[in-house]
Amino acid sequence: MDRFQHYIDGAFEDGSAGFESLDPATGQPWAVMPEASASDVDRAVRAADRAFCAPDWAGLTATQRGKLLYRLADLVQEAAPRLAALETRDTGKIIRETSAQIAYVADYYRYYAGLADKIEGAHLPIDKPDMEVWLRREPVGVVAAIVPWNSQLFLSAVKLGPALAAGCTVVLKASEDGPAPLLEFARLVDQAGFAPGVVNILTGGPEAGKTLTAHPLVAHVAFTGGPETARHIVRASADNLAKTSLELGGKSPFIVFEDADIDSAVNAQVAGIFAATGQSCVAGSRLLVHRSVRDAFIAQLKAKAKAVRIGAPDDMETEVGPLCSLRQRQRIEGVIAQSLDAGAKLVTGGQAPNSEGFFFPPTILDCSDAPAAPCITEELFGPVLSVLAFDTEDEAIALANATPYGLASGVFTRDLARAHRMIRAIRAGIVWINTYRAVSPIAPFGGHGLSGHGREGGLAAALDYTTLKAVWLRTSDDPIPDPFVMR
Repeated sequence: MDRFQHYIDGAFEDGSAGFESLDPATGQPWAVMPEASASDVDRAVRAADRAFCAPDWAGLTATQRGKLLYRLADLVQEAAPRLAALETRDTGKIIRETSAQIAYVADYYRYYAGLADKIEGAHLPIDKPDMEVWLRREPVGVVAAIVPWNSQLFLSAVKLGPALAAGCTVVLKASEDGPAPLLEFARLVDQAGFAPGVVNILTGGPEAGKTLTAHPLVAHVAFTGGPETARHIVRASADNLAKTSLELGGKSPFIVFEDADIDSAVNAQVAGIFAATGQSCVAGSRLLVHRSVRDAFIAQLKAKAKAVRIGAPDDMETEVGPLCSLRQRQRIEGVIAQSLDAGAKLVTGGQAPNSEGFFFPPTILDCSDAPAAPCITEELFGPVLSVLAFDTEDEAIALANATPYGLASGVFTRDLARAHRMIRAIRAGIVWINTYRAVSPIAPFGGHGLSGHGREGGLAAALDYTTLKAVWLRTSDDPIPDPFVMR
């Protein structure tokens, strides 16, 4: 089997222990991954802390940091086929998606490379005539970046890119479910020429995560994952008072009005819930459709779902591959069973094929008679769509906001005034109008409520890895008149 290593303080090394990683398409082990102990994590954080102050990193200009990121972007683009193949093998994500996504990841590093020397301070028009005051933006310090297995190279880029552009150092923890592409990515970091300790990449279970987030030298924790794990992270970071940015899950509404371009909306809904086998935090998992077009919309959607090509994730013709783990499939099957018991009706799918691997078909549940079914309220992280109908705009808004999550949403309508009303009314960090699942390094990404806080992407993310320093310069040559009076 293939073997992978951690990358700590500029060196590749085996973990204190190891574990087998399963190929989701076959359910069989294919590689041995290193497992970081608390001691391994501590060494990585201390290496990052030393590197943060070392001349070969702290002494670089912002422009020089940007050039390193440009080099990393080029290496990612060159290695995209290899990285895509590894991500497909280790996570089951289809090759047509990993190939396209990883090629685009290079653009994220290029965006932050160009932004590195554009993170500016400010001069303040202070109210004291004998003072000059300005603000400096400085890096916060050591960043703990924790990413899940799905879209891991993308989710790493939106943390590493801005953190490195700002001048921070990073300990990146890959998910123990499918860490191969990030451990391979470490070789590109090494080739790019970053000083030892600037970027450290490891993987491991709960012990590694807890040690990392609670470490006294960590200044910022950037996490993508589920709300329950986020709660543990917030508790663990209480001791070191680390800043946190949390990009969590969602139960995103996909709203279709009667005047929508139905063909376009159907295609967007298919992409929004069945792409990536539904294993996406922004999956449009709640279809809210106007009652007058409900039946026609569901009929088209059912036909599309039944025609989806399910198969080996390394086949470019495959449209839906396996789920990442058997545990995930079993959870989805359990929630579907509970939802059917609660009154939901199965439109299509719902049963795993009798084959090896962790496959599950595109599934649609009509929840008209079961608006509180578990499939409506719980994030399933799989290719399962729950459908509700509405009659009025106000009802659509109420249904859209009837969730503790607030990450993404989609609205399909030709009525521009209505679109603007929906933009204002929907409580979500992202609102897509007549499109869905579009991203860019230029646009911030994130939510609120159980979907977390903070933003990834855009200038806002880079600023999030900085802290403000106020500098006061007294310009008068006169003696300070009274040392007991605040100036």
